[in-house]
Amino acid sequence: MAEEKETESVRRGTFVIDGHNDLPWRLRTEYASSFEDFDLAERNEVGHTDIPRLREGNVGGAFFAAYVPSEYEGQGAMRWALEQIDLIYRMIARYPEDFALARTADDVRRIVASGRVAALIGVEGGHTIENSLGSLRIFSRLGVRYMTLTHANSTDWADAATDEPRHGGLSEFGESVVQEMNRVGMLVDISHVSAEAMDDVLRVSQAPIIASHSGARAVADHSRNVPDEILRRLPENGGMVMVNFYPGFVVPEAADIVRDMFAVMREIRAMHGDDDEAVDNAWQEWREAHPIPRGTVADVVDHIDHIVEVAGVDHVGLGSDFDGITVAPEGLEDVSKYPAITEELVRRGYSEEDVAKILSGNILRVMAEAEEVALRSEAAAP
Repeated sequence: MAEEKETESVRRGTFVIDGHNDLPWRLRTEYASSFEDFDLAERNEVGHTDIPRLREGNVGGAFFAAYVPSEYEGQGAMRWALEQIDLIYRMIARYPEDFALARTADDVRRIVASGRVAALIGVEGGHTIENSLGSLRIFSRLGVRYMTLTHANSTDWADAATDEPRHGGLSEFGESVVQEMNRVGMLVDISHVSAEAMDDVLRVSQAPIIASHSGARAVADHSRNVPDEILRRLPENGGMVMVNFYPGFVVPEAADIVRDMFAVMREIRAMHGDDDEAVDNAWQEWREAHPIPRGTVADVVDHIDHIVEVAGVDHVGLGSDFDGITVAPEGLEDVSKYPAITEELVRRGYSEEDVAKILSGNILRVMAEAEEVALRSEAAAP
């Protein structure tokens, strides 16, 4: 019976592909990258992700983030990213009955049909390439399928949403990064970049782009969310926004509270320097002094509704940011809870076909179209 249900899920496309899961960073920082200390085969009471809960949530695939904090720019950021990529590979090797590496949309379909979860790799933070297109190509060869152009801080070639602008969007080299990502078939991820950088990416990219874990700025006014002027241009580009679950970017009242949190973190870091314990304590004090409302699954679907209204149902998906967020909405406590989104979408009148697009169909289309752009580039090369 379970096998029949799984086959039907594959046929109908109603499995979930999550655009952004930070499990690798959590494993590194809390469990020394050890699967002995945090066994994914067990259903855990902490964190957001493990294999039993992935199964409960009908997850067919997830982009696991090779995340490197912005403050590591110029301090071995690429090495940190490579170690995170290695951790994802080790996860797949440790649990071969449950995970397989996916590089293409067809890989995802094949892996899901086999009863496993497609593990996709996304690098979070363009500072990890250390201003080198060669580094970018190395990431691509390792199976990285997207790169988020910035994290919290602006880089030498792209402006972040939560930092002072340095380029008015992308620098000339930043445009070269986008073009090279198109050429190698890596999705350009505009989560965390400034609106001006988003505009530049849409101007330069020949392939569909993604925001792997962002919301709609018209719903929750935070600079990390995507403004309507960008959403309106997605149909022409073919790209999509994968909606984040973090209440600070989803719930309007919460966005008001956390709007300046990255500036606060910079002030704390400037005050305490390399004293990581003091930084962590000060940051925890700030968070406790500024509690945010969690919101509910309905708040997340409000963002989906708005993106559908402005860009269309072909341009939205899910990008939870699980294990990278400190709190999740009520009803979306971990990866087992994705069916709550389906229930809310159905309650609001979405058809089965449209639900399937939002859960996984749209990102599979975007991946396939980016792959076609890369193939055309290869064929046109001298």
